[in-house]
Amino acid sequence: MKRQQFWHLIETARAQAPNPDDAGDVARRATSQLATRPAGEIVAAQQALWDLMADSYTSPLWAAAYLINGGCSDDGFDYFRGWLIAQGREVFERVVADPDALAELPVVRTAAAGGLDLECEGTLGIVWNAHIKATGRELPAGAFSIRYPRLDPRWNFDFDDHGEMTYRLPHLAALHLM
Repeated sequence: MKRQQFWHLIETARAQAPNPDDAGDVARRATSQLATRPAGEIVAAQQALWDLMADSYTSPLWAAAYLINGGCSDDGFDYFRGWLIAQGREVFERVVADPDALAELPVVRTAAAGGLDLECEGTLGIVWNAHIKATGRELPAGAFSIRYPRLDPRWNFDFDDHGEMTYRLPHLAALHLM
């Protein structure tokens, strides 16, 4: 499965979800759809998913996740990027290019007002769960590889430094630090 096909899977799941902002529901629907595909296509989807995870492994996005979720561990950043993937291709690409653009999203504004975290571990299990559902077996070993890029050393600062975060992510800081 190519990246474009994976995005189509996500967009179809979002279109079927009563609330497309519910990333968990989007992930469940994507899992169900993917489980209807041939096993080889399901396995190939794992690489597409993890390529997106690698593309979104950036220091500015990690800082944004830290602001939004009030902290962000390694696993927390994975789950945040899972949530981001469940938002669809357009949002994903815009936010990876400019993490401060997250502040424009109604779901982010709602989460900020309610003190809610934005994360979806379920997105990371879409392919795994679809393969089990379709075949009764776990994904084969070596179904994907991932090579994260190096984090930008210019973003190697304390994310609890409100002044620095306000300078670098002004719109998100206005939502989360005020």
